[in-house]
Amino acid sequence: MKTPYDVIIKPVISERSMEDVQNRKYTFKVATDANKTQVKLAVEEIFDVEVAKVNIMNVSGKLKRMGRNVGRTSSSKKAIVTLTEKSKEIEFFQGL
Repeated sequence: MKTPYDVIIKPVISERSMEDVQNRKYTFKVATDANKTQVKLAVEEIFDVEVAKVNIMNVSGKLKRMGRNVGRTSSSKKAIVTLTEKSKEIEFFQGL
């Protein structure tokens, strides 16, 4: 059984994700085998909020080169979590 801290890996801090915070949307990097239900339950348990909707996307790894050697960065999964109107905000994102 996975704990919520195994499902949610880290928050994504970028210009786009900071603009979405005003619309009560928060972006997290999640485990590659996590589904929407697991992400919803994990966010609700960790941050004590109510989740309205979860959107998940697979992010493929980028091609990288070091001289003549070509490789890929690792693929990951990203989740955008939308909170309900009556739910409190996630405090972690407020100080950024």
